[in-house]
Amino acid sequence: MSRIGKLPVKIAKGVKVELKDDLVIVNGPKGQLEQKITGDIAVEIEQDEVKVTRKNDDRKSRELHGLYRVLISNMVTGVSEGFVKKLELSGVGYKAEVKKDMLILSLGYSHQIYFKLPEGIKAETPSVTNISISGISKELVGQVSAKIKSFRKPEPYQGKGVRYEGEYIRRKEGKAAGK
Repeated sequence: MSRIGKLPVKIAKGVKVELKDDLVIVNGPKGQLEQKITGDIAVEIEQDEVKVTRKNDDRKSRELHGLYRVLISNMVTGVSEGFVKKLELSGVGYKAEVKKDMLILSLGYSHQIYFKLPEGIKAETPSVTNISISGISKELVGQVSAKIKSFRKPEPYQGKGVRYEGEYIRRKEGKAAGK
């Protein structure tokens, strides 16, 4: 039995979990999320917890058992608390600003980068070199953060670029001069 999959998911206060056919719907104060469940996994909803079990013991259902349990857990956490990823910009002239649903980045290129934020994602810039991405879907928050980071990955010689808050960039030594 999966060590992660056998653990029940506690339903937070103010969160409602429904099961319609193969669709798990989680409603909470911050919004609603849905997840389709494949045929080999069974979901049972009790008073204050959700249990995920598998119908058979073949390899594919063992692989999906822990996955669906974690996805449901992330949905419950997302609609009750939400998820946040913080990014830092480091480099001369690197800055970010938010206008409505558009993130405008200056990352050392000859032009600015205009990134339209997907629905359900909010971005804030507490300072011009910090970006805070928040939303109820952990997957979407991570994807958007990774996409923003991909515009200018941190380089190992001077450390310029976009990185997650607290991320360590291993620095390389430059060329040693001549003779």
